[in-house]
Amino acid sequence: MSSPQLSRPVYLIDASIYIFQAHFSPYIECFDRQGGDLSAVYGFTQFLLQFLRRAQPRYAAVAHDESLFCGFRHSLCPNYKSNRELPDDNLAMQLQACATLCEIFGLAAFGSKVYEADDIIGTLSTRVRLHEQSQPGTASSCQLHIVSKDKDLAQLLKAEEDCLWEFSSNQRRFRENIKEEFGVSPEQIPDYLGLTGDAVDCITGVPGVGAVKARELLQNFRDMDEIYDNLHTVAQLKLRGAKRLADQLEAHRDLAELSRTLATIVCEVDDQAEEFGRVELADLEAGALDIDEFRSFLVEYGFVSDVSERLVSQALRLAES
Repeated sequence: MSSPQLSRPVYLIDASIYIFQAHFSPYIECFDRQGGDLSAVYGFTQFLLQFLRRAQPRYAAVAHDESLFCGFRHSLCPNYKSNRELPDDNLAMQLQACATLCEIFGLAAFGSKVYEADDIIGTLSTRVRLHEQSQPGTASSCQLHIVSKDKDLAQLLKAEEDCLWEFSSNQRRFRENIKEEFGVSPEQIPDYLGLTGDAVDCITGVPGVGAVKARELLQNFRDMDEIYDNLHTVAQLKLRGAKRLADQLEAHRDLAELSRTLATIVCEVDDQAEEFGRVELADLEAGALDIDEFRSFLVEYGFVSDVSERLVSQALRLAES
């Protein structure tokens, strides 16, 4: 196989966002012949069809979350994401079906019992950049399009061309947009969340440090390490309650560092058992949608005939475009 050229963006898809969006949406309903819920699979199928039609990707990969309550972050902090519930049998079946669906649609799909989808996307982004660095003299540059609305993934935007693409609203956020929204650079997001915490993921942060104070700190210091190296300077900042802020930071340093670790996306996996850690760019080349396999998939999961016919019709139009 000839060396792939980065003539188009590389799309890295956070599957869980779109699967759960469909599962919980009051506007998406789909049931199998026995009345079992297929809303997540149906909604994710529609997402993939729309994504492939709109993006026409040359390179793409899908990351699935499989590590709830068993990943490395949970071993560091048992309270991490403790507000979540394990999927019931029906949803677990649908999650597996969605992973199978990606392969039928010609997209590389990855999951892990140790790492989250964010870490898979982070590691894939590193693998793509390593490929670019190994190809000196190529005219085109790497453009990462991370398909998600998860703000945590913004920390992966390294180049000005990289973007976080919220597919449903068709909103693209680049590095400059992240700086405007958070008041910190993408690289500082783990430090920002280490200070403020993140209630969505049960990350505590430093008590008493909210968004305003975290932004002020990170506009004066490069990162959390520099903040802690200069606590005496923090106490002298022209910031309301600066002395108390310095005391809070000192008293809760361990908590701040743990929170930052939990919020930091892994971008390089040493474990060779993890397939996504060994990926080459050529492995992410999008293949053709297999119509026959798609038909068999719809039969296997019990889609009723009118829904199956509609989905196959959409898939055929995509394949012919």
